[in-house]
Amino acid sequence: MKILILGSGGREHALAWKLSQSRKVSSLFIAPGNAGTASCGTNLSLDPENFEEVKAAVISNAVDVVVVGPEAPLVKGIHDFFLADDQLKNITVIGPVKAAAQLEGSKDFAKAFMKRHNIPTAAYRTFDRESVSEAYAFLATLEPPYVLKADGLAAGKGVVILHNIDEAALELSSMLNGKFGEAGKKVVIEQYLKGIEMSAFIITDGRSYKLLPGAKDYKRVGEGDTGLNTGGMGAISPVSHATDAFMYKVEKRIIKPTIEGLVEDGIDYRGFIFFGLMNVDGDPYVIEYNARLGDPETEVIIPRIKSDFADLLEGVAYGNLKSRKLRLDERYVSTVMLVSEGYPGNYEKGKTIYGLNLTGDCMVFHAGTKLADGDVVTNGGRVLSVSAWGNTLFEALEISYRNAGLISWDGMYYRTDIGFDLLQ
Repeated sequence: MKILILGSGGREHALAWKLSQSRKVSSLFIAPGNAGTASCGTNLSLDPENFEEVKAAVISNAVDVVVVGPEAPLVKGIHDFFLADDQLKNITVIGPVKAAAQLEGSKDFAKAFMKRHNIPTAAYRTFDRESVSEAYAFLATLEPPYVLKADGLAAGKGVVILHNIDEAALELSSMLNGKFGEAGKKVVIEQYLKGIEMSAFIITDGRSYKLLPGAKDYKRVGEGDTGLNTGGMGAISPVSHATDAFMYKVEKRIIKPTIEGLVEDGIDYRGFIFFGLMNVDGDPYVIEYNARLGDPETEVIIPRIKSDFADLLEGVAYGNLKSRKLRLDERYVSTVMLVSEGYPGNYEKGKTIYGLNLTGDCMVFHAGTKLADGDVVTNGGRVLSVSAWGNTLFEALEISYRNAGLISWDGMYYRTDIGFDLLQ
C-alpha cells in the first residue's frame, strides 16, 4: 500500500521510521516532513491544513492510506473532507471525523461525553465571558490548586494550574479575554486530582481496539517539573505504576466505555485515541482525551512495537482490527527531547546541528529540523528526540543521555532528569 503521513514532528518521524520497515508498504510520503523523515520516504511540501493541497498529493501519488499526525487537521475536519469527495471517499483516513475529534478539540465536549457515559474524571464546570461572575464563585468553592483549561486547541499550553485563588481569578480573566484566542472563549474549571500521570493509547476501527504501549511524558521545561508547560521534554515506556491490575481498571472503566459511548452517540471513530490519565490511589481518572498519538510519547511507544504497524492500519481500513496481531518489545524505551534556547517562548531557527553521525545504540527522531545546503539545521522549538532501548529504565536513560551529549548546536538545551522520578 501507498501511505501518506501528515505532519512534520517527532511523532511523524517515528511513524515513518516504523512504516518504512513494512513489506506491506510500497511507497511512503510525509507532508511536509523534516530532515529525518526524508530518510524514510519522500517529503512533500504541503500544508496538512490545506485540504485541497492534500487532495492533489493523494491523487497524484495514488495514495491508499492517510495517517493524520497532528490534531489541527482532524479538528478542522480532514476526514469529513475525504468522505464528501467522490475522488477521495474510498481512501482510508487514520484519524477521526470532526465530530469525534471534538474529544480533543473541546474540553467541554469531552467532559460532557465522560459525564454522559460514566467515565471517571474530575468534577468540573464550564464558563464563558457572560458567566464570569459564576466562575469566580465556583473557584471559591474549590480547594487549591486550581485547574483552568482553555476549551479549544492551544498547542498544548492551554492548561494552567495555580495555587493562589487571586492568581487563578486573574488567569481566568486573561483566558476569557483572549490570552489563547478562540481556544479560550470558554474555560473549563475542574477539581485538582492528586496522583501520578500516565498516558494510554489505542488504535480502533470503531468497534474493536488494540491497546498500544503506555507511556509517561514530562511537560515542564525545567528540571524537577518546573517552569512553563511545553509540548513535552521527554518520555518513558513502560510505566512502573501502570500495573496489570491498574490497566485492567483502565480498560474496564475508561477505554471500553469510551468506545461504547462513541457507538452509542452515533460517532464512527477510526484512528488513535490518547487517554491522559491520573492514577489516584490505584484508581484511574481521565484528565484529557487526544484524537491522535502524543508527542514525544510516540517516540517511546512505536519503538516498543515489534509487529508490522502497517498491519494494524490495514485492520482499521478493513474493519477487522480485532483479528490483527500486536507484538511488543518488553524492554524499556526512553526519549530525551533536545530543544532550542528560549523554548517554549521565542527562539531562533536555522542553527546548524552537529554530532548526528556520532550517535549509536539509539534512534534520533527529528522534530523541528530541515535540510539547508546539505546541513541539518534547527527549524522549531523541539528539535530532536533521542530514543533508546534498555533492559532496565536506567539502562535506557543512560543510552539516551550519552547520545544526547554527542549532539550540539548553538543554544541547545535538554532536561537531565527525565525518568529519574521513577528510578527512586
